[in-house]
Amino acid sequence: MCWKCGKPLVLSGTVSRSDVCPSCGADVRSCKNCRFYEPGAYYDCRESVDELVKDKERANFCGWFMIAPQDEAGSASGTVAKGGSGSKGDAAASSNNAASSAASDAFNALFGDKPAEKKPSAGKDAFNALFGD
Repeated sequence: MCWKCGKPLVLSGTVSRSDVCPSCGADVRSCKNCRFYEPGAYYDCRESVDELVKDKERANFCGWFMIAPQDEAGSASGTVAKGGSGSKGDAAASSNNAASSAASDAFNALFGDKPAEKKPSAGKDAFNALFGD
């Protein structure tokens, strides 16, 4: 799937540096079409790349490149960048919110909603008994 227009790509064999999307003309062998592309990761890649690829939308010579599965092009969360419908992005955000809420609920079930009240220590009580408040 093209990262730019979101249309499926029909590829045969390996992806060359000169391949472009027939619908919008975007470079196919680019970081945004790679299965390892992950914004926020080191150099925005899940692989251990040696050099930064500055323009993630242009063709490059990265040896780690593998075309992303049809539902992953554009980002690690499965959303389609620029020109996509956005419905997958909304679903991913909703899923992340639900997971976050579930994690918060589990945490609160273990540790409670409020911090525990601090009780004065026996040492402090003894000190106050000897020397006053």
